[in-house]
Amino acid sequence: MDTLTRMRAFIDVVEAEGFSAAARKIGRSKALLSKYVRELEDELGALLLNRTTRQFSLTEAGHTYYRRASEIVREIDSLQETVRESSGDVRGRIKLSAPRTFADAPIGQSLIDFAREHPEITLEIYLDDRFVDLVEEGFDLAIRISRLENSSLIARRLAPFSVVLCASPDFAEKNGLPQRPQDLTKIPCIVDTNSRNLSNWAFIGETGEMISVAVSGRLEVNSPIATRAAALSGLGFALLPDFIAQPDIDAGRLVAALEDRIVTGGGIFAVYPHRRYLPAKVRVLVDFLVQWFKSRE
Repeated sequence: MDTLTRMRAFIDVVEAEGFSAAARKIGRSKALLSKYVRELEDELGALLLNRTTRQFSLTEAGHTYYRRASEIVREIDSLQETVRESSGDVRGRIKLSAPRTFADAPIGQSLIDFAREHPEITLEIYLDDRFVDLVEEGFDLAIRISRLENSSLIARRLAPFSVVLCASPDFAEKNGLPQRPQDLTKIPCIVDTNSRNLSNWAFIGETGEMISVAVSGRLEVNSPIATRAAALSGLGFALLPDFIAQPDIDAGRLVAALEDRIVTGGGIFAVYPHRRYLPAKVRVLVDFLVQWFKSRE
C-alpha cells in the first residue's frame, strides 16, 4: 500500500471528524481506514490521532502532518486535473463555502445553474456566514461578500456589492427619514449580528471621512433575510445587502435613505488559496460564475 493512499485516508478521517463518518462518506470500511491510518503512523514513527471509544483528537504531530499533507494532496489532484483538462475531461468534487445570504438570495441560483450544466462535477456546499480558513478546513473555493483584506488568497470579483439603508414607508413616515447618519442614534434600527460591525454602522461623513454610528433597537438577528422581514414589518431602519433590498425598494415596499452616505467598494468574490496548479474543476466553476454575473449586469 502506497503512502499517498494512507495519506488520503488520514485526511478523510480528519475532515469527516471520525472514522465512521469518513467511511460513510467515501464508501470504505471503518476497519480499512483505521488500518491505513495505523500504517501511516507506523511509517512516520509518530502518533497522529488520540483515539478514545467516543472521540478522537489530533496530536501536535497530527496537526502538522494534516496541514502539509492536505496541501500535497491538493497539488497532486490539481496537477492531475490540469492534465485531464487538456483532454477535455473535467470532473470531480468541489468543496465550496458560501454565506447563507448568498444562497438565500436570487444569486444563489448561480450555483444551481452550474450544477445543472456540469453533471460531471459534484458541489459540496457549506453555508456558513463565518469566514472559513480555506487551507486549514480543506475548501477548494469560497464565495465572499465583503472587502477583501487577506492577501494570502487569490480573488476574482464576480459582481459589485453594497448595502442599502431602508425602512418601510409607514415607519419612515412616522419616524422621518434621517438627514445625516448620526440621526440613526435616535431612531429604532434592526441589527443584523452577522455584520462584522454589529451595531456600529459605517457611513461616509460630511467631509468624506469614514464614520461609525452606534445604533440600537428592539431586534437583533443573525440573518439578513430575517432583518428584511423585520424592516418590511415596520420595526426600524435596516442595513441590507443591495441584492436583497432592491426588489422591495423597486416595488415600494421599502424606502431607501442616506444613499449618498453609504460606504461603497465592496464586492462578491470567488476566493481560493495560492496554488501552483489551480484545479481545472475550480477554474471551470469560477469562469462560469464570472459569466453568470456578467450576463445579469
